[in-house]
Amino acid sequence: MDKRRVVVTGLGAVTPVGNNKDDLWKALLAGKSGAGRITQFDPTDFDSQIACEVKSFDPSKYITSPRDLRRMDRFVQFAVYSAKMAIEDSGLDISKEDPYRIGVLVGSGIGGLKVIQDQTVVLLEKGPKRLAPLLIPMLIVNMAPGQISISCGIKGPNSCVATACATGNHSIGEAFRLIQHGYADMMVAGGTEAAIVKTAVGGFCALTALSKRNDEPERASRPFDKDRDGFVIGEGCGIVLLESLDHAKKRGAKIYAEVAGYGMSGDAYHMTAPDPNGEGAAMCMKLALQDGGLKPEDVSYINAHGTSTELNDKIETLAIKKVFGKQAYNIPVSSTKSMTGHCLGAAGGVEFIACAMAITEDIVPPTINYETPDPDCDLDYVPNKARNVKVNVAISNAFGFGGHNACIAVKKFLP
Repeated sequence: MDKRRVVVTGLGAVTPVGNNKDDLWKALLAGKSGAGRITQFDPTDFDSQIACEVKSFDPSKYITSPRDLRRMDRFVQFAVYSAKMAIEDSGLDISKEDPYRIGVLVGSGIGGLKVIQDQTVVLLEKGPKRLAPLLIPMLIVNMAPGQISISCGIKGPNSCVATACATGNHSIGEAFRLIQHGYADMMVAGGTEAAIVKTAVGGFCALTALSKRNDEPERASRPFDKDRDGFVIGEGCGIVLLESLDHAKKRGAKIYAEVAGYGMSGDAYHMTAPDPNGEGAAMCMKLALQDGGLKPEDVSYINAHGTSTELNDKIETLAIKKVFGKQAYNIPVSSTKSMTGHCLGAAGGVEFIACAMAITEDIVPPTINYETPDPDCDLDYVPNKARNVKVNVAISNAFGFGGHNACIAVKKFLP
């Protein structure tokens, strides 16, 4: 069976630097950091006291029922909001579509950790009979796609991915394949996360994974810079509407880009550390190019996983060189996590949107806070300032705890 072409027709985002795709994109091009001192709890006792928090989020624009809102953890609110935004952006009228031909594939790396944390206190202090009746359905990761489906009347394939920081890429990649092979005509896909809570921040501090640059939060996330000291935790959501080309053309949809290929692999190495040889990361990039019928020289831009941790940035650089050889030095590579922080399970969704916008506008966002070169990280990281580049093909990398690797290749749409 011939694989169907799949295009991107809608974008929705809630991020630390903007709560829609336009504000997100303007902030990325301007090199705006979303980092600051944590406000969602008192971080005084924590080694890392900074985060990239979503600001001025008003869910009532897309979630109008106060009752429904109370039943959604913050990560689910982000997801429903972003999904409805992406559908609206696409111009799709779901009421005129077969609801069984539209699906949802949205994941989260952690899910309702705030609900778990707060209700554990209730359990310990007041006993089991005082627990919230909807505790379980509020905390489970699959409630993000579940609530999107309920809110939008979508009845097609409905699933959830939870692969830590690779979640967003895996979600979009699997949705891409469902359309390719005819199981759906449209898919709402991406990742969501709201884990800036004591439990998560404390856990990542215990792992010594977070930056301790508490006095300079806006300068703390510095991927590929020699003085990086860990990532800055972020939150948010990135959701896209993917559509078969035939369906998009039939309804006259605007098209941002075409999804070209998707690759995934496993490191089989360590719970948290990447394979020091970069083989798994390199393999998922190779597979994405192969899946899309692309050559290394076709790639115009790489949106790196680029977390600002010592090992990740060094090994991702090595993996890129394994795939692209000498050509690696000619490809702009940037990490938008320098601005959004690391949004964990939402990162891939947000970064896919950045790739789609880069292709649409032929501009690549910078890596901010890049000041001191690292001999182990010697590629073109688009330091500190956005750059006009003809972007015909972009790839987005995502690597998660457990050795989960995912890469998506996106290309400029040509009829």
